[in-house]
Amino acid sequence: MRITFLGGGRVVRIILGGLQRAGKLPGEVMVCDPDEDSLRILEDEFGVKTSADCRSMEGDVIFLAVHPPVLKDVLNKIESPSPESLIVSLAPRIRIEEIQQALDHPKVARVIPNAPSLVNRGYNPFSAADELTGTDLEILQSLFEPLGKFPEVSEDKLEAYAVITAMGPTYLWFQLAELEKLAVEFGMSPDEAATAVHSMASGAVEALYSHPNRDMVMDLIAVKPLEDAEDDIRAIYRKSLMRIYQSLTE
Repeated sequence: MRITFLGGGRVVRIILGGLQRAGKLPGEVMVCDPDEDSLRILEDEFGVKTSADCRSMEGDVIFLAVHPPVLKDVLNKIESPSPESLIVSLAPRIRIEEIQQALDHPKVARVIPNAPSLVNRGYNPFSAADELTGTDLEILQSLFEPLGKFPEVSEDKLEAYAVITAMGPTYLWFQLAELEKLAVEFGMSPDEAATAVHSMASGAVEALYSHPNRDMVMDLIAVKPLEDAEDDIRAIYRKSLMRIYQSLTE
């Protein structure tokens, strides 16, 4: 299978890293990006072929791995791919129909990847054009199922997933990192702190999502040091994430 990425940024490293970790890295991978430093990093880490010329795209699967504002410009500049190629956009906002029209190419899918795919624990919802064949869907599944969960969803929901699952880890990671720092200040070793926070966070998620009475679970701990700040934190979430969602759907 020949795979081409148009763009060589973070999302490419996530996908290639997860596939490599799962032992599923395709034998022929090309990454096109004008940033030669990014290309060198990918060459060294994954042994892929690279090119700074992204005007033509060839491959069984071609990933559009650039941000929405850049993608619109790129779609107007690149040559139409082979009729047999499967085009997979990794960007929010730009809909399947827009990509089909811009490239004059029917076989288009969209995936919203998330960073835990790097360790094969991703949640990567996708939508596909009706023109995709059963073989196309099998190819898509062969690439994404090693990365984690790969549910098919309505295209109308992809922007919501972009805010909740794609960006979601950033809402939590800095808080977990801060808890580790505090644990070290309280006397734990760095290894002890990392183990404690990881186990606590994993168990907290499992407890909340496996119990039928969520309110009861959330009331199991008598002392809640951040209780007075909870409404403020909720307001920050609502204000910030609603603004992001609206910017993706306008």
